[in-house]
Amino acid sequence: MSFPQPLVLASRSPRRRQLLEMLGIPIRVDAADVQELMLPREEPKAYARRLARDKARAVPGAYVLGADTIVVLDGDVLEKPTDAEDAVRMLGRLQGRRHDVITAVALLAEGVLFEADVSTGVWFREADEETLRAYVATGEPMDKAGAYGIQGAGAALVERIEGDYFTVMGLPIGAVLDLMAQAGHPFRFGLKPPDSR
Repeated sequence: MSFPQPLVLASRSPRRRQLLEMLGIPIRVDAADVQELMLPREEPKAYARRLARDKARAVPGAYVLGADTIVVLDGDVLEKPTDAEDAVRMLGRLQGRRHDVITAVALLAEGVLFEADVSTGVWFREADEETLRAYVATGEPMDKAGAYGIQGAGAALVERIEGDYFTVMGLPIGAVLDLMAQAGHPFRFGLKPPDSR
């Protein structure tokens, strides 16, 4: 069973779209325009959940999925880098250490909100500044929280993870499927991807 109409993905992330399409869930992309700014004294997890909710509520549709991914190091939230130097600075802080990636998801199903968040620990390898600058020069880090993409060349910076890989990619599949089930639309194998023959 799936939704009676395509799920609206309130995100322009190609990775989130790819993961949903991989499962064969019919989707329509309508990226939400939501200001990403932490409130005073807001905890990182609460921040990610609020943004996911705001994104789900910002676009029309009977079934809308919002998501937000943040990187947390020593209690600091590392957003998307503002420029190349900011990306190098972030990556310098992360190298050789553990940080947490939190992805919150919010499913608005016929006006009812279902939400969850998943946290995954990520350890970076030691890397010198030349290596970090070479990675930033690829352009990959510029639209990603924490300035890296684990599903791309950024994988070379990662030593190991503890938890859900898809959370680090930006969409914890298990959590999304749980929300679908809570909304009365459990996932079933056999859904045909849009490009299937």
